[in-house]
Amino acid sequence: MRHVTRPILGILGGMGPLATADFYRRLVERTPAGSDQAHLPVVMWADPAVPDRTAALLGEGPSPVPALVEGARRLQRAGASCIAVPCNTAHAYAEQMSKATGVEVLDMIRAALEAAARRTPGLERVGVLATRGTRSTGLYERAGARLGLDVAQVPTAVQEEYVDAAIRAVKGGADPGRPERWIATAAESLKEQGAQAVIAACTEIPLISAAAARVLPLIDSTEALAEAAVARLWQPAEPVRTLVRTG
Repeated sequence: MRHVTRPILGILGGMGPLATADFYRRLVERTPAGSDQAHLPVVMWADPAVPDRTAALLGEGPSPVPALVEGARRLQRAGASCIAVPCNTAHAYAEQMSKATGVEVLDMIRAALEAAARRTPGLERVGVLATRGTRSTGLYERAGARLGLDVAQVPTAVQEEYVDAAIRAVKGGADPGRPERWIATAAESLKEQGAQAVIAACTEIPLISAAAARVLPLIDSTEALAEAAVARLWQPAEPVRTLVRTG
């Protein structure tokens, strides 16, 4: 029997664990597979001990780079053809991970912005709900400029009172009721700034985004990354051939 080698997706997760599980579920849902065997081969390294990315970017904590690079190398050794990192803030270190391993790291930021442009005809100004770390790097602003999109952020007070609080609540396993209202309030703030759509640009936010999606068209960065992974790696399965004996 001939062994067929298929490209393997590496998932570098644990940031946080629930967001990683959500990403894998969305990956499976977005794969146009008609059987178990047609889904993408996946290897996952989920280390929740990776130092906080936002704290590091704000100069308030240790660098996550050694842990991220070690995780990426584990995936490389396991045969990953490319790596998906379901954490927007960790993309500040994507180039370092890729250089250390020689393995492509899928661009979650660009994927989310391109999804926003596809799903919102005439999009010119897009709001972003993200961690303070992601904001500090200008990841979305730079990628948006390359795509001809203006990126809006919530005011600092809204960031601290609603967005940061909601992200902490999800990571802490709190009841989702109040965090969902906080994210909707933040989306209202972006709408007031002229945003035509909003990106849930932290992988905890899609888990509490139902109310915000009634304020503005909402693009889920986790879903955008899953779609990018499928577009990059999925291949239709070869038909199963049955041996027929004659005579």
